[in-house]
Amino acid sequence: MSISLEKVDYAVKYAKLAKRWLSPSELAEEYGFSKSTQSKMRMASNSSTIPFSKLGSKYIRYDRIAIDKWLEEHQIQG
Repeated sequence: MSISLEKVDYAVKYAKLAKRWLSPSELAEEYGFSKSTQSKMRMASNSSTIPFSKLGSKYIRYDRIAIDKWLEEHQIQG
């Protein structure tokens, strides 16, 4: 049985997209928000506060569904 490299690449990309909770590094890679920008958006006290969860005192995680919804709500019509 042979599996093409193209199918493997597709499976890896799909598996990443299927993951619901993202670390700050994963959010930076997939959505383009640097870690410093994420930090600023977490501390914002207005509507630009990015949705996140904090596990314990150390671990930040982002819910992909909440991020997608937040991006749609903050889309600027041109």
